[in-house]
Amino acid sequence: MSRSEGQINTRRRGFLAGIGAAGAAGAMLAGFGIEPALAQAMAAVGRSSKPLKAAYSNAGLQATWCAQGKQAAEYWGKLFNVSVTWFDGELDAVKQRAAIDDMASQKWDFVAIQAFGEGTLTQPVQKMIDAGTPVIDMDTLIAPLDKINVHSFIAPDNIFMGAAVTQALVNAIGGEGNIIMTQGALGHTGAQGRAKGFESIVKNYPKIKVLDTSPADWDVAKTARLWEDLLTRFPKIDAAYFHNDDMALAAYKVMLSRHRTSIKVGGCDAMPPALEAVLAGKMTATVRNPSCRTHGYALIAGVAAAVSGEKTGAGIPKNIVVDGPVVTDANAPGMLWMEKHFLI
Repeated sequence: MSRSEGQINTRRRGFLAGIGAAGAAGAMLAGFGIEPALAQAMAAVGRSSKPLKAAYSNAGLQATWCAQGKQAAEYWGKLFNVSVTWFDGELDAVKQRAAIDDMASQKWDFVAIQAFGEGTLTQPVQKMIDAGTPVIDMDTLIAPLDKINVHSFIAPDNIFMGAAVTQALVNAIGGEGNIIMTQGALGHTGAQGRAKGFESIVKNYPKIKVLDTSPADWDVAKTARLWEDLLTRFPKIDAAYFHNDDMALAAYKVMLSRHRTSIKVGGCDAMPPALEAVLAGKMTATVRNPSCRTHGYALIAGVAAAVSGEKTGAGIPKNIVVDGPVVTDANAPGMLWMEKHFLI
């Protein structure tokens, strides 16, 4: 069991007391293909006896990580008797704000939100919190945790992810050469963490030169245009780190068209196309940002709040770190299987 899974169910005594009552629900969940012991634990968390209504939003369904998160939330929603309504952020802060304003005008049992950028959604989110709606913050800060009382903040260790992939790239080029970092949205706290991870590694290698750190806002079209320019400007690029796999693979297509495939490429998220690219030798490394866990745990947290009244601090931690490994040839096939079943 991962750290995050353990944090979800901290009250062992309450869990054990609920086993008997949850038996029938656990058997039903096992019927969905969930391993029996996990199904029993899920039932004890508190599957709702009546349908719940939840609203979700993430940065934009154009991003494969976000699209996978939607699928995971809807899958876990069926297991926990939750109807999930989606408000697409469209990779645009203004459009997401309009969507969240709409969300805040309606009644929900709980909501889960990944903001495109910190501080862009504070007012409508505060409106929902004031109305008593549990708001689970996913992946990037809606606002600093001391400024807004979200139910919980569920996110990966972005500094670790940035550092791990950058170290893999540095190792691949022997600790010297020219490297580029293509960032996500600069207002996204996850992107900020990945940049810090990158910087924490390259500063230790005086023979590495950072050529460019421009953002591409998670957008594959922007990434392609940026890399057309970068390949023209810099005749020697040894490695490139991208804040997500979509951008990494978009840039790789440009590299391929320009016959520059000697560049070592690393990304984040460990989405299925990137896993295949690692196995095929097209990408050097990626690291799992567990979209399924992030969106699924947010749903479980919302159900626990709505059904059993679980409170921040007294039941659920204010900040839950969801973990995901660096991808290698050895674990990529297993990662593909787990993602197929919305487990990581």
